[in-house]
Amino acid sequence: MNVEIISPDNAIFSGTASLVQLPGVDGLFEILDNHAPMIAVLKKGIIKIVTEKETLYFEVNGGVVETMKNVVQIMVE
Repeated sequence: MNVEIISPDNAIFSGTASLVQLPGVDGLFEILDNHAPMIAVLKKGIIKIVTEKETLYFEVNGGVVETMKNVVQIMVE
């Protein structure tokens, strides 16, 4: 799936991933390939992205994630 992390200032990450773990306001949750469409609010925490070659971690202060048609767009503060 295609994943983008963007902030008001710049694009933080853009690439392909097999798993995205996010700090939702109700707890951690994961998005995998072919996830159902969804919008969720994020709290302060760590975003984990698993790609073919590596696992990446990004610290965020909150934001919103939208998932639709194997595209995950994460807007963070």
